[in-house]
Parts: sequence; C-alpha cells; structure tokens
Amino acid sequence: MHFNDYLQHDATSLAALVARGEVSPAALLDTALARQAQVHGQVNAVVRLMEEQARRQLKEPLRGPFAGVPFLLKDTLQDFAGLPTTSASRAMQAHVPAQHASVVRRYLDAGLVVFGKTNLPEFALKGVTDPELFGRTNNPWNLAHTPGGSSGGAAAAVASGIVPMAAGNDGGGSIRIPAACCGLFGLRPSRGRVSAAPSVGEVWFGASSEGVLSRSVRDSALALDVLQGAEPGDPFVIAPPEAPYAELVRRDPGRLRIGFTSSSPIGTEVHPEAVAAVRHAAELLRKLGHEVEEAAPEIDGAALATAYLHVYFGQVPSLVARMKAAGASGGEPELMTRLLVTLGGALEAPALTTQLAQWNTFARALGRFHQRYDLLLTPTLAHPPVRHGTGDLPQAQQAVLGFLQRTGMLGLLARLGLLDSTVDRIARDNLRYVPFTQLSNLTGTPSMSVPLHWTQDGLPLGVQFVAPFGREDRLLQLARQLEEAQPWFDRLPAMTREAAA
Repeated sequence: MHFNDYLQHDATSLAALVARGEVSPAALLDTALARQAQVHGQVNAVVRLMEEQARRQLKEPLRGPFAGVPFLLKDTLQDFAGLPTTSASRAMQAHVPAQHASVVRRYLDAGLVVFGKTNLPEFALKGVTDPELFGRTNNPWNLAHTPGGSSGGAAAAVASGIVPMAAGNDGGGSIRIPAACCGLFGLRPSRGRVSAAPSVGEVWFGASSEGVLSRSVRDSALALDVLQGAEPGDPFVIAPPEAPYAELVRRDPGRLRIGFTSSSPIGTEVHPEAVAAVRHAAELLRKLGHEVEEAAPEIDGAALATAYLHVYFGQVPSLVARMKAAGASGGEPELMTRLLVTLGGALEAPALTTQLAQWNTFARALGRFHQRYDLLLTPTLAHPPVRHGTGDLPQAQQAVLGFLQRTGMLGLLARLGLLDSTVDRIARDNLRYVPFTQLSNLTGTPSMSVPLHWTQDGLPLGVQFVAPFGREDRLLQLARQLEEAQPWFDRLPAMTREAAA
C-alpha cells in the first residue's frame, strides 16, 4: 500500500479496507514498517521492533474491530509476554514478563497487529521523552522540540505517520500532554474504566489510566470499547456505558454549559499562545451553540500540586523496589530517578497518607463545579512544546546532587528537611509547563486534549476538557462535534505531508 493512501485512513477505515478485502494486513504492516525505517533516525519513536511477533500474528485468523491494523505499544505497563518491558530504564532490560497485560491482550483480541514498542522517559516520570537508554524522541512538527511525555514515542509515531493510533497511559497528563504537543486527539479515561491487570491493581493509587493517541475521535471511541471493562480481582468495577462508545460518539452532545480558565492553578506564567488556544476554543464552542463562560473549580491549585508531588516522589522508591524484585538487573537508574528514590524515601507515611486524603477534597470541589457546568475547559499545556533540554537541572546542580546521593548525604539532608527549598524548586520547575493536567488524575475524572490551535511558529497546542466521573461519552461527543467544525485529521507535520506527496 502506498504511504499516501495509508495516510488517508484512520484505524477504523483501514480495518474496513481489510474486511472488504481491498488491502491485506501484510501490506499494511509492510507500509508501517517502511515508514518506521524512514523516520527512525529523525524522530526515534519506536525503541523495540516486534516484526517477528507481528508476522506470526498474520499467520493466524485476525478478528475484531481493528483486524489487520498496525499498532504500537508503550514500553511500560503494557507487558507483552516473552519480551522485555524496560520502562526505558537500563535497570529493567532483563525484565521479561511471562504473560500479557490485560490491555495488550485486549488490543490483540481486537485484531491490532502489534509490531513494536514506543519510547518514554525513564519509568514514565517526566512530561518530556528523553531517556538515557534509548535517547530522546523528537517532535515531528519540529525536531528541535519535545513531543511531550510520557507517551511521547506514541505521539511521535502517530504524527509522523507510522501508525494511525498508538497505545499510551496517563498518570499526570501522559496521554494529553503529548497529544497537545503533536496535534493529536488524546483521551484519558475515568479511574477504573480500563483494568491494569494482572500485575497491578491501581497504578499510582489509581491516578493512572490506559488509553490511545489517535488522529480521529472515532478511533479513540472504538479503542475505548476494546479496552473498557473490569478483570477478575480489580479493586472496583465502574458502571459500563449505556451503549458502545463507537455508537455514543455519533450522538449530538446537546447544548452544554462549559466553564473555562487559562490561569495556572499554581500561579505560574501561562504563555499567550496557551491563552489564545483557550479563547479560540471558547469562541468555537459558542458558535456551536454551547453556553460558555469564564469559571474554574474552587480548588487550591498549590495544594493539589503538593498532593500530586507527594505521590510522584513517594511512589518511586516502591516502584524501583518492585522492579528489582521482578528482575531489574541491567544497571542503575538515571540520576533523576535515583534522586527521587532518595527524596521519596525520606517521606514519612503520615505525610503521604495525609496528601492522599486530600484527593477527596479536590474531587468534591470538582463535583460541585460540575453541578453547574458540564465540562471544564483549560489549556492542556501552559506553554507550546518546549525545545529539548528546557527545564533540565543545570549540570553543576546535577553534579552536586549526584555526589550527595552517592555518599548518602542526600537522604540525611532530606530527612532533616534541609532540602525542602531544592525539592520545591524541582517540583515547581517540573510542573510549570504542565500545571493543568493533574486535576483529572487525582480526581479520577475523564479528560481529553483536542488539537484546535497551532502557534505562530506552526507548533500544535491542544486544549483540555475535563468531564464528571464516568462521562467519557460526553467528551467524545463534543470532540466529534469539534472535529467536524474544525477538522484536524489532514493537518500533519511537513515531514509527513512531504513523504506522502
């Protein structure tokens, strides 16, 4: 199949071509592999090719709504039996799971042809994708900029035309951030909508959800149909949708009340382009007949950031310990991960428990907001996709922190509270470009990034919508309406358009 023809179809359409016998799954896989080889040196999105496994899949009958469509997994949490799940860490190169993760099994049962795994920051801990193990991933819209993270490899793979849809997961914005950076649609489902089985009950205390990044809303809707539903032993079972999402997405959302804000919840600067993105979206919503006004939940943004960062710091020591128990033996984690292990290890259990209890406060406040407004609209990012290296700790500070960590002094200083200002600065720097996404993770609510704005420099900058718990249908319906009003499917990076010419 010619790349130009391949690029004209989303995953749903490619599956229809296969079903009608107009193209073979092998031809689609050949096209995807050829495109991957063509752009690998530029974007570095795929870090493990699985052509042998994919060819083996093609020898068996393919069934399901996406039968025959090439697909990529993210190299964390999405275990594929018999192959390493590295989480982009040297320490995890020898970790080979014996069974598929539930989400991987569901993707395979849907007929998706899995031929590789995508890049991410080590242990999915950052909003940029620059692991030492695999090297950084570049944004197809401008290779000098980040594609976001942690599902940055997935986003770059879709934006560069390798696949129409790829797997991601989102514990603090990791689907929505790269979707916003790469001009894609990204939906984060409600807590419990998609199972993390079998090796995990709830990832990050339930803050993380599995989903996809795509070029079309209907692909994300159908993918959610594939993924949603509990597995035996899940901590709780969320009520299923009243109909398949692939059907619900086609329904009119009705006239919605939408509150919007472009103010950073932690008081940091919001770039004028991010403000313009929200203002443009608000005006488009008004033209579509929705009631839109400036409003925000009554939530202490600094307190929410503190609660999130306690989980962010606090879960890393446990994560690394579990990874070692599971067979991590390939080498040391990166410096920043080692620092987080030390700093997180200095947190006392009462402090972490107190911050976890705060999640309820935020959820109640957001619930009160949703009694008045159907949706909340914000920027997805506070800044356009940044250049590589922006926000990195200076080399001198890294050297000092590395020395303190190696000598054991870092843990002592942390326990004595003498690193509080340094920790606060690391935390603030970590969130200043992405202060809007964590609300959805801590409250367990569904949210999405929609590609409605491009900067004067030609970089994508998505906007975020947050819905009440369990209302993925409302998000998808509005997204489909926005997609029809301002189509983005054919808006692709120059490197992708030119290859199709």
